[in-house]
Amino acid sequence: MAPEINLPGPVSLIDNTKGQLVVNPEALKILSAITQPVVVVAIVGLYRTGKSYLMNKLAGKKNGFSLGSTVRSHTKGIWMWCVPHPKKPEHTLVLLDTEGLGDIEKGDNENDSWIFALAVLLSSTFVYNSMGTINQQAMDQLHYVTELTHRIRSKSSPDENENEDSADFVSFFPDFVWTLRDFSLDLEADGQPITADEYLTYSLKLKQGTSEKDKNFNLPRLCIRKFFPKKKCFVFDHPVHCKKLAQLEKLHDEELDPEFVQQVADFCSYIFSNSKTKTLSGGIKVNGPRLESLVLTYIDAISSGDLPCMENAILALAQIENSVAVQKAIAHYDQQMGQKVQLPTETLQELLDMHRVSEREATEVFMKNSFKDVDHLFQKKLAVQLVKKRDDFCKQNQEASSDRCSALLQDIFSPLEEEVKMGIYSKPGGYCLFIQKLQDLKKKYHEEPRKGIQAEEILQTYLKSKESVTDAILQTDKILTKKEKEIEVEHAKAESAQASAKMVEEMQIKYQQMMEEKEKSYQEHVKQLTEKIERERAQLLEEQERTLTSKLQEQARLLKERCQGESTQLQNEIQKLQKTLEKKTKRYMSHKLKI
Repeated sequence: MAPEINLPGPVSLIDNTKGQLVVNPEALKILSAITQPVVVVAIVGLYRTGKSYLMNKLAGKKNGFSLGSTVRSHTKGIWMWCVPHPKKPEHTLVLLDTEGLGDIEKGDNENDSWIFALAVLLSSTFVYNSMGTINQQAMDQLHYVTELTHRIRSKSSPDENENEDSADFVSFFPDFVWTLRDFSLDLEADGQPITADEYLTYSLKLKQGTSEKDKNFNLPRLCIRKFFPKKKCFVFDHPVHCKKLAQLEKLHDEELDPEFVQQVADFCSYIFSNSKTKTLSGGIKVNGPRLESLVLTYIDAISSGDLPCMENAILALAQIENSVAVQKAIAHYDQQMGQKVQLPTETLQELLDMHRVSEREATEVFMKNSFKDVDHLFQKKLAVQLVKKRDDFCKQNQEASSDRCSALLQDIFSPLEEEVKMGIYSKPGGYCLFIQKLQDLKKKYHEEPRKGIQAEEILQTYLKSKESVTDAILQTDKILTKKEKEIEVEHAKAESAQASAKMVEEMQIKYQQMMEEKEKSYQEHVKQLTEKIERERAQLLEEQERTLTSKLQEQARLLKERCQGESTQLQNEIQKLQKTLEKKTKRYMSHKLKI
């Protein structure tokens, strides 16, 4: 439900300052906030004819629009009062009270004509307020209506025949209500009572004739009949004695003429029930922002010396509305994508499907809020922006996937990188261990959800960046494996040599032991042999000595017996024998020592 705008009082919409019509920004700000359709009622008439009183009644207030009580026009420019519509829910009633026409202080009618034209252009119901009856003077005072074709254009490029162009005004001109104040005549014709509407119709009858006087008589009547197909008339009695008119807004209904009170009530009831929503050509309902655009467009045209053009106003409004429609569509797209999309998506198609749904909804939002999109220019602009949005999402999706995958790779593979730095795989068979670990980590990576469309590319890029490390581990493995085999051969040789050496050592030890044993045995044998030889030698020597001694004694005895005479010779022979014995003894001892 759109919020209601209920201003406590009227504000100036268009100021009339030194003959220049200027828009009040504060009033535009108020209009821009009205999202509801608006029913615009404008009142125009000569100054001091009581226009403001009727507008206050429509606003449901005793006062608001200034009522002045002097011969000077009290309202300047166009004033606006926005209130909730009393009979149309979700609508705002915009009341426009205009500066009194014919103010003697202005000196010319230029501004009056523009104010009259603006009231016609902006309103959905146009109230013309005058005093007394509809006579020729009243018609002459309504000359502004005859100038409308010189003040307003329906098309930016009118046809050569202006009358044909003026016929187009009917499509956007407001309903016409003529209020006759202080009406003192009896409503009758040819002696028969008539209604106020019938009185208006009777007053607009044309004269038959072609004279200049007839043309002047018929012109305002012809314009009213032509420009305002729907017409209504209200007559009002004197509200109160003329002396109390200055306090009219302070008086209660009980103090006013009952007929006048009822006539005002009937007028308000009609306005509330029959005034239509302000609608542009093509059935375009006007809300606050659209009314704001119309005001600006018309005032800009007047200020630049141009004529307000309905077609241009609609095109300008379309530009604004369609631009806003594009913004709303884009905002809806952003909102929907923001709610639906969680980057990265598993597949590109998943993202494109969400884009397509949001794009369709955004287009629907645009179609709902746009109008008169000539050649679909704004829809094409929307399409271009949505394509850019899609491409941006694809790029963001790609980046999100890359970031997600890079983070996963860092988390999953960093322990492996640390192990490589520590040289865990720089050993024989390390390459197989590394590849096995790599396969396990790749499996873990693939099991991680929501990696997005860059999952495989980022993985392959990472693995490619580590190919040099993988090759280095492989080469190291080959080198170390070959070296290990060589070391094993050398080790086997060394073990064999060591075993041989040990065996040799053991053999040497055994040999040494055997030699030592032999030596011991030999020494023992030598000892035993020496002892035996010594014993035998001793025995032999002893025996030889005994034998020799015995023989010597025997020979000595014999010699002594035989040759006692030959004692010297014998003694010599004995000495020789002794020497021989000593030599033999020495040889024996020498032989013994050698053994």
